[in-house]
Amino acid sequence: MARVIVIGGGYGGITVAKGLDPVADVILVERNDRFVHHAAALRATVDDVWEQAIFMPYSYLLNRGTVVQGNVSRVDGNTVHIYGQEPLTADYVVLATGSTYPFPAKHITAQSAIAKHRLRELRAGLGSAEKAVLVGGGTVGLELAGELREAFPDMQIEIIEAADDILASPGYTPEFRKTIKDQVEQLGVKVTTGAKLAFLPPTPAGTLGRFEVETTGGEAVTGDVWFQCYGATPVTGYLRGTDYEDALTEVGTVRVLPTLQVAGHDHTYALGDITDILESKRADAARSQARVVIANIASQIEGGDPEATYQPKRDWVVLPLGPTHGASQLFDGEGATRIVGAEETAEIKGTDLMISVIRSQLGLP
Repeated sequence: MARVIVIGGGYGGITVAKGLDPVADVILVERNDRFVHHAAALRATVDDVWEQAIFMPYSYLLNRGTVVQGNVSRVDGNTVHIYGQEPLTADYVVLATGSTYPFPAKHITAQSAIAKHRLRELRAGLGSAEKAVLVGGGTVGLELAGELREAFPDMQIEIIEAADDILASPGYTPEFRKTIKDQVEQLGVKVTTGAKLAFLPPTPAGTLGRFEVETTGGEAVTGDVWFQCYGATPVTGYLRGTDYEDALTEVGTVRVLPTLQVAGHDHTYALGDITDILESKRADAARSQARVVIANIASQIEGGDPEATYQPKRDWVVLPLGPTHGASQLFDGEGATRIVGAEETAEIKGTDLMISVIRSQLGLP
């Protein structure tokens, strides 16, 4: 039976591993001891119930395959090297290692117990903070502002955005941006645009400690806690100095063909945040890409060619601002844009943040 090694147990990785489990000997290699539902990480920042909910075991994901906890050091051809463990060799390798992002949207530690402790420390600090400063007015900064306002109604919250408007990345309609801006104003969140900090606060992000910094324009910004809400970085360092070096772009993403095969490597695939596909890096996109990878590897196992291809789609943007506010930018089958408000956004994502979908995929009740 063909062996498939999937490196990375995020949204795309678990989809590939589960999809190929019936037809291949699957080994999922993941550095974390639990699956982390990053889509709900900001809710867990302010809610101790969600702190428990976002960390889920891999125990029931695969019926026949194996989950190996370990940190991959490099990949040579179809051989995967893991720190402190014997190398693993496969017929097919899937690269799905995702990206890093500043805490609390993502966690550095691989141990869920340590991550939970860090969240408890953060919540304790937030309870004493009079003002929070969020550096970055994209989706993460806005969503975090909504969560903070819901949990701490008396806290002052200020978003500092270097661009001239919030949601400065391409792809957002003026109507969607205005809907979000109006709700953020209603929530009493101060938004300062066209301003860049001259230097970051001396206290670590997410740690209680009074600070004062300045914008490059000389305006003072004070607060008791701050968060960096920008800076996603693809996790591809383990490919440096290997057979895959030529497939890396200048920014560290992996060049893939429409079939999601890594350029120059017929039996290696990549998906999710690490690819050079020009679309926003979202969980639903990673799952869609995973289905293409499943189809192509299954075809190759049966002696066929990889014929399924992935075409980037227009992004659905579902942006909750806490459990009861937010807006979504949706597209119908003909590509027409539709903006919906807080109620429908809560139905799509805001209430349970899609945790029931992920639990079902992991085989959990």
